[in-house]
Amino acid sequence: MVVFPNAKINLGLRITSKRNDGYHNLDTVFYPIPLFDILEVVSSTSFQFQTSGKKIEGNQDTNLCIKAYQFLKKDFPQLPSINIHLHKNIPMGAGMGGGSADGAFMIKLLNEKFQLGLNDSQMSAYALQLGSDCPIFIHNKPSYATGRGELLEEISLDLSHYYLLLVSPGIHVSTAEAFKGIQPNEGITPSKEIIRLPINEWKDTLINDFEISVFENHPVLKSIKGKMYGLGAIYASMTGSGSTVYGLFNDAPNYKDTFDAAIETHLINPSLPK
Repeated sequence: MVVFPNAKINLGLRITSKRNDGYHNLDTVFYPIPLFDILEVVSSTSFQFQTSGKKIEGNQDTNLCIKAYQFLKKDFPQLPSINIHLHKNIPMGAGMGGGSADGAFMIKLLNEKFQLGLNDSQMSAYALQLGSDCPIFIHNKPSYATGRGELLEEISLDLSHYYLLLVSPGIHVSTAEAFKGIQPNEGITPSKEIIRLPINEWKDTLINDFEISVFENHPVLKSIKGKMYGLGAIYASMTGSGSTVYGLFNDAPNYKDTFDAAIETHLINPSLPK
């Protein structure tokens, strides 16, 4: 069985307060986009995990696809051994949730393939064990997110008539680095209200708080955002804690000579994943 985990972008990302459990409460809109990994699972006599495409750094045992299988295997011992093949296309550590999507889609795939009978709420509970932004990929619809990112409210938002340019310079931004200099603010305008405004009014109101510290440490990202507006973007932002920067355009931008040839770029029409 083959599925296609997709990426997401954040429309606004505000840190509203620090929690007693060490996490932070946030306010953002998650928007799924059609940039995909490929995930295949077949039944087997022994467990195997293989990858292709972009190189996945770190210990294989921490991969969220494996962890998702292990979580479900604990509660559903009838799950057989499987062979997993993950083809990575979504840039990693880029603020687009590629790893989270892989883990969440693994839960959905196993539920369907082996008829586990889990509903969306139950699958979301498993996904939350993998990470705060994993449940969005169970629902996989534009959603207003609060709490750690797991409290989701589906919203009506369609960006499919815009072009989306993604620029991923391959800079790794650590969580500690991203939160440096962040001052939580509970008195913000919720992002779900801002996105009701015309997009040309988002520039000064739909804010990613992480840009403050991340742009200071990595000026190239601030430069990329500026170049987006220079190309005619009607809105540009860093997604998540970086380091991908995206721009929304009315018309396809001519960006080929704008960014260093070594920097990964994707120009897509962000129709919602099916």
